[in-house]
Amino acid sequence: MDLFEYQARDLFEEHNIPVLAGAVASTPEAAEAAAAKMGGKVVVKAQVKVGGRGKAGGVKLAQDAKDAREKAEEILGMDIKGHTVHQVMIAQAAPIAEEYYMAILLDRANRNFLVMASVAGGMEIEEVAHTQPEKLARVGIDPNVGISQEKALEIVRAGQFPADITKDVADVLLKLWAAFVAEDATLMEINPLVKTEGGRIVALDGKVTLDDNASFRHPNHEALIDHASANPLEAAAKEKNLNYVKLDGEVGIIGNGAGLVMSTLDVVAYAGEKYGVKPANFLDIGGGASAQVMADGLSIILGDPDVRSVFVNVFGGITACDAVANGIVQALEMLGSKATKPIVVRLDGNNVIEGRKILKDAAHPLVQQLDTMDGAAAKAAELAAK
Repeated sequence: MDLFEYQARDLFEEHNIPVLAGAVASTPEAAEAAAAKMGGKVVVKAQVKVGGRGKAGGVKLAQDAKDAREKAEEILGMDIKGHTVHQVMIAQAAPIAEEYYMAILLDRANRNFLVMASVAGGMEIEEVAHTQPEKLARVGIDPNVGISQEKALEIVRAGQFPADITKDVADVLLKLWAAFVAEDATLMEINPLVKTEGGRIVALDGKVTLDDNASFRHPNHEALIDHASANPLEAAAKEKNLNYVKLDGEVGIIGNGAGLVMSTLDVVAYAGEKYGVKPANFLDIGGGASAQVMADGLSIILGDPDVRSVFVNVFGGITACDAVANGIVQALEMLGSKATKPIVVRLDGNNVIEGRKILKDAAHPLVQQLDTMDGAAAKAAELAAK
């Protein structure tokens, strides 16, 4: 789950990472009130989960509370790379002397964590890595060891931070690491981390991604979810504990096992090139394809107006094909008139003969069976095109 900037700022503050005053507002009046409370100059920032806000006009300096209201009126409702601005963050302006960069992220390739630190902040880190690689420290962190005071100082020095702020920057890194671990994050980025004209080290802008797989440990993270922009189908699938992701296509996909579903997406995408159709979703029903699970999965997919056909691709293992077939038949009975789109089924694996017979005997008018994944994908794409 990606957080908005104001949520990242509040999270940093909870973990004693130095930040400036900030507040979120959804109306110009609220923006004016927040700015008046802070006093002086403020920055009005569009709250969208996408980069490039400044270039798009979504970040503006306001001289006072009245100006903040005017700036908020200009920003609220803007479209920034397909994201509508519903909220703005009112942030206390800071007299910036220097801008730096700091981040901790999950490094899947090396199966550890990675700290990146640089004196070249305020710009995209990819640009720094490309044009000034010597100014970017990249240090792997063993999750069983973490970051000690000595390690933090080593990283800061490698990032070429000035000697007079080394200790302060290392202290921020230690607090960022503590927050990263405590919140089960996969990314915590501060860009820029600034030195003010008064010599303070402050996190001026933050980006945070939290691991959804750890949400059971963090009931407070529920309040951070952006329900307003959540896809309603994904939200409905989550309530039914289904692993579902909406895609931009016309062929609904159901499979058992993430690997099989990913392969199915590839096969459908390839077959669909002939007809101009694509996969409409990722849906993994897991190993226990009961009638209720299958009904839940089909109801989600059939509720997508973009879907024109459904491809159920199951390889029987622990859950045998006959159990899956019974699940499909019972699911269609449960859905009744809600099931209106053609369904192509490919079964293979444990008890496949029995499973295919169950579907054949049921003779449901919406269901077609094919023996191979390629053939079933082609048929599903053809039906979607029709």
